[in-house]
Amino acid sequence: MTPIFRRKAPRTPQDRLVTLIRKPGCHLCDDAQAVVEKVCGELGVPWEGKDITEDPRLHDQYWEQIPVVLVDGEQHTFWRVNEERLRKALA
Repeated sequence: MTPIFRRKAPRTPQDRLVTLIRKPGCHLCDDAQAVVEKVCGELGVPWEGKDITEDPRLHDQYWEQIPVVLVDGEQHTFWRVNEERLRKALA
């Protein structure tokens, strides 16, 4: 009997989504956005920004960690975004 091992189909960059959770006036958030814009732009991955001051749920969940980066809805990092690590997560 052959074991069933299924490989996940490779995702295209357009199937991915990076979310940057931030707040206005946050210099770490500005730094994180620069990295997210660069990496996502180079890889063709869409990204979105969310402001914790406009979403009580995000505020309650992440206010001590911002900026927070989610990759495909799962927390990838917080405070400082490492370009190489983000690139590897999206590869």
